[in-house]
Amino acid sequence: MTQKNAKAPANSDAGKGCLYVVATPIGNLEDISMRALRILKEADVIACEDTRQTLKLLSHFDISKRLVSYHEHNEVTRAPEIIIELEQGAKVALVSDAGTPSISDPGYRLVHLCLRHGIDVVPVPGASAFVAALAASGMPIDQFAFVGFLPSRPTERRKELRTLANEPRTLALYEAPHRLLDTLEDALELLGNRPAVIAREVTKLHEEFLRGHLEDLVGAVRKRAPRGEITLLIGPPDGHEAHAANDASAKEAPLARRVEEIMQERGVDRKAALKQVARERGITRREAYKQLLITRDE
Repeated sequence: MTQKNAKAPANSDAGKGCLYVVATPIGNLEDISMRALRILKEADVIACEDTRQTLKLLSHFDISKRLVSYHEHNEVTRAPEIIIELEQGAKVALVSDAGTPSISDPGYRLVHLCLRHGIDVVPVPGASAFVAALAASGMPIDQFAFVGFLPSRPTERRKELRTLANEPRTLALYEAPHRLLDTLEDALELLGNRPAVIAREVTKLHEEFLRGHLEDLVGAVRKRAPRGEITLLIGPPDGHEAHAANDASAKEAPLARRVEEIMQERGVDRKAALKQVARERGITRREAYKQLLITRDE
């Protein structure tokens, strides 16, 4: 059974309570829409992730409203309080610190409760970091998969990446700067050397795009760790034809022979060569080592 709004509250002056999910700029304040500004001015209350951050935005546009905090640590108790106000006829604007609420930000619980209580929910679209990064990435984006934040713990992060190993679409995810190198190294090992883009500080003063393959980006981040908000895009495994052809040829060779080839070609030890073979074949180093031992036994 589907649900739909009986009215279009965003275009109506009716007194019925309504939740507006309002996207705010992710950096450049000029990216806020005229509609978003109108909704913020008309709202009875603004529920925001960080009242201090939202106050900066409102002050810039000379908007003065009652603010209530709504974030991941208080949403269990705050959501029912906001529902009460909505049922009494209030117009509530939900915003996050930047971008679109509910997209890797708090908001889902409140939206879900509103729908359960028959309260209209109206999206007011705008900026989104991963959409902006995709648009300028040069990656295939006719289809893509939004991953959000990977788990911060290494074991869980690697487990999540393994589930994405056969994903043919471009992957879009967010990552903290201090975990970026670890994530890139894990992705290189578990997904192979795919095309990738690091989009840093999108729409802000120091916006930067680093393009290449995962191996290139690992080297770049080792030399200079980026700061600020990071969006990481990882392309399909066949995104670079020549590279894919080389990989396919390498994968056809017996594992033990390929290890020897890399040791001779690059002058590296067996451990480094085994790591490279694991990357080429999209398997873990442990699995590659097991295969190597089986080959030797045979």
